[in-house]
Amino acid sequence: NVTMDPDTAHPKLFLSEDDKKAGCGETRQVVPESPWRFDTCPSVLGKEGFSSGKFYFEVQVKGKTDWDLGVAVESVKRKGVITLSPRNGLWTLWLRNG
Repeated sequence: NVTMDPDTAHPKLFLSEDDKKAGCGETRQVVPESPWRFDTCPSVLGKEGFSSGKFYFEVQVKGKTDWDLGVAVESVKRKGVITLSPRNGLWTLWLRNG
């Protein structure tokens, strides 16, 4: 299971108590400013990183119509508009209007 890092979570994202689930709300939560926090793109990073090896993740998106899932380089841009592409250090799968 991926444990998400609340210090990186966009203010519209809310995490479960165990930091294993995320959802997106309509309004921004009041959260401390952080250079690690996403401020425009509603994203959150995992607490644990990796630099090599093989990994397997299971996610539940059943019934969801709009989502993104991916991996990012540690130095991924977190401020301002972010284009989800390998050129920008993001490898993603996503669904829109599903």
